Amino acid sequence: MTIFIWSAIVIIMLAMIPVVFRMVKGPTASDRVVALDSLGVSLISLIALFSIFVETVFYLEIILLLAILSFIGTVAFSKFIEKGDIIKRDNSR
Repeated sequence: MTIFIWSAIVIIMLAMIPVVFRMVKGPTASDRVVALDSLGVSLISLIALFSIFVETVFYLEIILLLAILSFIGTVAFSKFIEKGDIIKRDNSR
């Protein structure tokens, strides 16, 4: 079982290399947002596999926190790409 977990960790880490490359040198901003989201999912899966390997549930809170932050970041970047600002400020007061 440990060989399977270690091989899955290595495969996911190797898959993260092209994702980081796409995030740094993406042709468009939307490619970078998708790469950032993929990097978040990969990081969550690495932490989950490590949690299974050390046989503890303490890392599940970290996984939940990373999932929430990844979702909020994806929504914020998508809104920025679409409208040009994240928070609409009303300066008419």
